[in-house]
Amino acid sequence: MDSDEAEACGRCAMSSVVDVADSAGDGEGPQDPFDGGRIEVSEDEMRKAAAPAVVAGRVKRKLNEVATKLTYGRT
Repeated sequence: MDSDEAEACGRCAMSSVVDVADSAGDGEGPQDPFDGGRIEVSEDEMRKAAAPAVVAGRVKRKLNEVATKLTYGRT
């Protein structure tokens, strides 16, 4: 397919993703997302792991407020 003929909407890519996700790869039908091994983390561990991201988000929000106030003279 020529690049001029490719769809810009991404429909082809989504169709491919759905096809891959819909098959288990062994021809036995849809894959069970809960089948097989998985990593389980307790709520306390998850809070500890997410703490830096939460702090970074708060800092970013404050920096955006300061930048907006300096740029536009308002919050």
